[in-house]
Parts: sequence; structure tokens; C-alpha cells
Amino acid sequence: MKISLNNLTAVLSIALVAPFVTAQTTAKPAEAAKPATAGAPAQPWKKIPIPPLHAFKPEQPKRIELANGLVIFLQEDHELPFVNGAIMIRGGSRDEPANKVGLVDIYGQTWRTSGTATIDGDKLDDKLESKAASIETSGGSASTSIHWSSLKEDFDTVFAHTMDLLLNPSFNQDKLDLAKQQIATGISRRNDDASGIAVREAIKLAYGADNPYSRRPEYATIGSVTIDDLKAWHARTVVPNNIIVGISGDFDSAAMEARLRAAFEPLPRGEEFKTANVTFTDPKHGVYFVNKDDVNQSNVLIVGLGTERSNPDYYALSVMNEIFSGGFGSRVMQNVRTKLGLAYSVSGAYGASYDHPGVFYVIAATKSPSTVAATQAMLDEVNRLKTDPPTAAELSKAKDQVLNSFIFNYDSPEKTLNEQMTLAFYGYPSDFLEKYKTGIEKVTAADVSRVANKYVDPSKLAIIAVGNQSEITPKLDTLGAVTPIDITIPPPPGKPAE
Repeated sequence: MKISLNNLTAVLSIALVAPFVTAQTTAKPAEAAKPATAGAPAQPWKKIPIPPLHAFKPEQPKRIELANGLVIFLQEDHELPFVNGAIMIRGGSRDEPANKVGLVDIYGQTWRTSGTATIDGDKLDDKLESKAASIETSGGSASTSIHWSSLKEDFDTVFAHTMDLLLNPSFNQDKLDLAKQQIATGISRRNDDASGIAVREAIKLAYGADNPYSRRPEYATIGSVTIDDLKAWHARTVVPNNIIVGISGDFDSAAMEARLRAAFEPLPRGEEFKTANVTFTDPKHGVYFVNKDDVNQSNVLIVGLGTERSNPDYYALSVMNEIFSGGFGSRVMQNVRTKLGLAYSVSGAYGASYDHPGVFYVIAATKSPSTVAATQAMLDEVNRLKTDPPTAAELSKAKDQVLNSFIFNYDSPEKTLNEQMTLAFYGYPSDFLEKYKTGIEKVTAADVSRVANKYVDPSKLAIIAVGNQSEITPKLDTLGAVTPIDITIPPPPGKPAE
């Protein structure tokens, strides 16, 4: 039930059976008038037995908690002679000051490119490249992280560089300036793509423009970030009781545990990182519009708040989501795109995040003249969730699809390790994944109808369209009063607006 608003591309599969059918029917003209299924059972593929899914029992990593609060997960995988590692550190962009939005992104870049007190980032690049190894740092909304990978025999060397980077970062001014320049380039181009505008502004509507989960860096906010800010962030977050370490690959767990204890146990416990409480309110119902006169189609989103994965109704909402927008057989795809032909692509999700509400959304790309019709068709499908319970076929298919796709998210030891680290990071029980299969299997049609009526409220949804106003007919105000959105990019301090 993950939400991925940035990936809006639909893949169209084309069946290739037509040439074979043609060959059979043209080879014997006298039989052309016979029904294609004459003498054969109707839909014989339905008689193929499908065995039940095996019990979902992924191999769990070994969990170790040190006295200083640092947590370690070890997952042996001897298929290839590699060792991969990750260090998750609490504190992310949602926690940065409002006047320094972009700080964590800059920190994630500058940390690695600067290197350490003993080896600068460029020399470290060369050294790692000679060993086909990597060490990377990054910043996210809830955490910062270091990831590394190496051949088994190079682990000690690469891990030593990783620890050096963790404990002795350099944070050089020239690398800070480079990171700022790269982010500034992204700011200058953020209004080039209509779909990107639509997604960005939809998130603002769903969460609120000042919400930490929807803020975006501006020239002024990145310009205010200093070396001292990066050092202060590092000192505040990099303490053992804010850290989760995960290692997967070709190693012996006992030896690896001893190696990691030697590296991490001497670190003193620090002040636990606290994330401020964030208030979420439903978006203001209405129609919002961004005029972009250099396009000939519209990107439309209907958005509202989703839920959290800890919600007891998460399983029923997952099945509802699959019925509503889970793929080519979903309601929005079949009705808005296939039957009505109103969208090039259409999708949606009832998003669920680990520690805050996800986003409920429906998105479509459509011709300018069909903007209103496509939007109304999407709204009709949202309303139909509340009035039309799923059929037995819809329910069965949705549950199968959810379970079949779910398994592939954890079909390798490394994937299982990463998920266990994530569950631990957000305070979820370690058996959360094992309970998922049972939870989905228990969902009934009545459950789907119940959660649709409980959580889907059209009066708490906002509509945003990005398109060419002169080509949208009928006009958007057919759907209600339209509020224009100004996407002008604030100039850098001291420079006039363009």
C-alpha cells in the first residue's frame, strides 16, 4: 500500500496470440465459420489447479541491542561473495528548521563528498573504485543514512572507511557550495514538468503548505545553510541510541557480531532524538488550478489524507485500494481509461505510511478538452467505492493480487533485513509481516464497504489540475469554484523576480 506519486508511468502489455489464431483460421477455410471453442471446454485455463500459497515465513535476521542503545541486524546470505551494510540514523527533513529547508538533503550530499579528516571525498572515491566498492550517504524525510557494499575480502577496509566517515566527517565548504548549486538547479527547473507540478502541489493540498512533509527547499532556505549547521546536525543525530545497523551477505554471524561490537560498543549513549508532533488536517475541499500554457493535456489529481500502517483497518484498506486502483483490472483503469477512454493513464492509492498519514489520491493524464469529463469520471469512481460493494470476483482477485505482489517485496534475505530495520525504526513488532498474509485473507466484502464508508469522504478531497486553460472545454468551474495556484519561484535573496 505504498504510495509512489513520482512514478506515473503505466505499462501497456500487448497480447501476441493473434498471429497464431489467424494461422489456424486461414489454414482451413471450411472451418472458419465454426466457433473458436468448438469441441473444446470453455476457458480451459480456469481448470488448471492453483495450489494455496505457502506459509509466509521469511528468514529473520539476528537482532542485537547494545548497552548504549544501538541496534544491529545480521542477515547471512552466502549466494554471492559480497557484504552490504546500512546505518539508519533518526532525524530527517521533517525535523529541519523551516528557515533551512533543504538542510538534510545538503547534509546527505556534503557528508560523503567531503570525506573525513584522514581522507578527502575525491581520494576516497578513487580508493573505493579500485575495489569495486561503494560508500554513500543520503538524507530522507525521517532519517539520514550510510550505505556501503564490498567484496567479502574487502569488508574490513571498506567498513573502516565507513566508520571513519560516520565518526570523523570533514564537511568542506567547496562541497557544501556544490551541493547548494545542485539543489538550486533543481529549484530553477521545478516548474518545467506539468506532472511534477501537479504532484508537488497535490501533496501541499493534502498535508498543508507548511507541513514538514510537503515543504520544498527555496533559494533562501538553502542559502542559509552553513558548515556549522551541518556539524550541529551531525552531532545531534549521530549517537548510538539513534542508530540501527544492518549487515547482509557472505559472513559468519558470530564473527561479524564481534567486529561490530568492537566498533560500536565504545560509543557513549547520547540524547535521544525527538521528532516534533505534526498535526494533519484534511485538505480544504475545492478545485485548484495551475495554468501551464505550453502543454496540450491536463494532469489531474484528487487528493486527501490516507492512513498509517498501524491502523487495524490497514488490511481492509489494502484490499479496497487494490479493487479501486490496483492495476489494469482496477475500477479506475477499467472505467475511466478502458471504457470511457478519458485518460492516457490513470491510477491511485489509499496511501499508508509508518508514522503519519499517507495520501489518498487518484491521478490521470488526459487531453485538455476532456479534463472535466475525466475528473468527473474519477469522482464517480470515488463515490462508487461507498455505494457499490465489491463483487465476489473483485474481492478474490484483489486479495490474490495483494498477496502475490506482497511476497515479492521480501523474496531475498536483504529485502527481509531492510524491512526488519524499517519496522524497528518505526517501532513496529517484528512479526508485522507474518501477520499481513492472515490479515489480508480475513478481509470480507463487508469489510471493504465498511472502510470505504468510514475513510473515503468526497467532501474532504481536493481537486487540482495542471493544464492549458485556453484548451480546457468545458471550463473547470463546471466542477465548482476554481482557486488559482501561484507557482512562481521566489528569487534568491537580493535578486529581482524573473
